[in-house]
Amino acid sequence: MRKTVLLAVLLFVSLATFAQKPAPDKSKRPSQPAAPAVCTFADGKTITVAYSVPSMNGRKIFGGLVPFNEVWRTGANEATTFVPATDVVIGGATVPAGSYTLYTLPGEKQWKLILSKKTGQWGIPYPEGQDLGRFDMKTEVIEIPMEKLHISFMNPPQQKDVCTLRIDWEKTRASIEIAEKK
Repeated sequence: MRKTVLLAVLLFVSLATFAQKPAPDKSKRPSQPAAPAVCTFADGKTITVAYSVPSMNGRKIFGGLVPFNEVWRTGANEATTFVPATDVVIGGATVPAGSYTLYTLPGEKQWKLILSKKTGQWGIPYPEGQDLGRFDMKTEVIEIPMEKLHISFMNPPQQKDVCTLRIDWEKTRASIEIAEKK
């Protein structure tokens, strides 16, 4: 009987200790979160992209660390989020306001932006069958290599209802226009 009580107490203490483990310290991660990229339309509505920033660290990125023709989580750590606060149009298709996960499919000459309906996961594995849509991106070579992944929005002059999403890393820029649906 005493052994049973002792075993029960040890089991309870072990479970209580396990349950109270602190969350991992995110500040110790090699890839830190960036300030979110934000597109603001003329009416004040936004698109926000939140991501963590990996570095080149002397590695070959595209066609190396990030293989061509394989879905990439487009960042590090938790999955990169794409949150339009209004309906938007990408590549002629309407994307409803909401929360999505942003992936890309890098190719040597062509990239695709992928928005997944599945949210809240770690960046990998890619959730097959959950795509909201895939959209062609323009790519170009940038002269000065970007050591750290950088995602940003640019507002073309005189176009208050359009933002260009840009993904820059290594010597590659992939971009796509996103318009507010009217």
